[in-house]
Amino acid sequence: METIKGKIEREVIDKLFVTIPTGTVYMRDDRTKDTWSVDIDSFELCKFPITQEIYKAVTKENPSTFIGDKLPVETVSWIEAVNFCNSLSESLGKDKCYTIDLTTQIVTFNSTANGFRLPIEAEWQYACQAGSKDIRHGELGEIAWFKDNSNNRTQEVGQKLPNDWGLYDMLGNVWEWCSDVYDETVYGSYRVFRGGGWCDQERSVMATTRRRSHPFSFKIEDLGFRIATR
Repeated sequence: METIKGKIEREVIDKLFVTIPTGTVYMRDDRTKDTWSVDIDSFELCKFPITQEIYKAVTKENPSTFIGDKLPVETVSWIEAVNFCNSLSESLGKDKCYTIDLTTQIVTFNSTANGFRLPIEAEWQYACQAGSKDIRHGELGEIAWFKDNSNNRTQEVGQKLPNDWGLYDMLGNVWEWCSDVYDETVYGSYRVFRGGGWCDQERSVMATTRRRSHPFSFKIEDLGFRIATR
């Protein structure tokens, strides 16, 4: 993983992405017992959760509880992750994917923009499972940092085994924000996060586990994000 050295360069960012192929993912909501399928168009997804080094280079800030350049950034709200995406897009001359009205707290997503964004939940699960229907791509201790092996903190990204598509830390280390509203009729504007974190038990660290919280106010030391683009 190359060093950013205080600024973002297009070549460095481009090397962080892998191409996710077209396919179909099968989703389930354990709360409602609903199941559904989603067709996925090919897209680009970052190999790693966004690190503190990258976050600082874009925002000049580091909100994290555990400090280290190669550690995933955490203690970030959904809106902070979205602002990061817009700032990175702007810095590299790409179209911003989100329009944000702070007064109303309404965020509009432009699906035709060529900038950076959070993955939608179905994209995240599809990429995590690498086209399979498995809840994990290997033995948990070999692929993820979780309660039994994390030493009660985040760990540097990219140390555990990747999945078949070359994605690291999709499970464990930090949960990852997704673009989607969870269930507007029940939870209002709450957004989805996926993947499990360093303090979670094995039963929570699965490709199919879904969580949600408030996009503007919720932030915690085991919740970060990774980014996608067209």
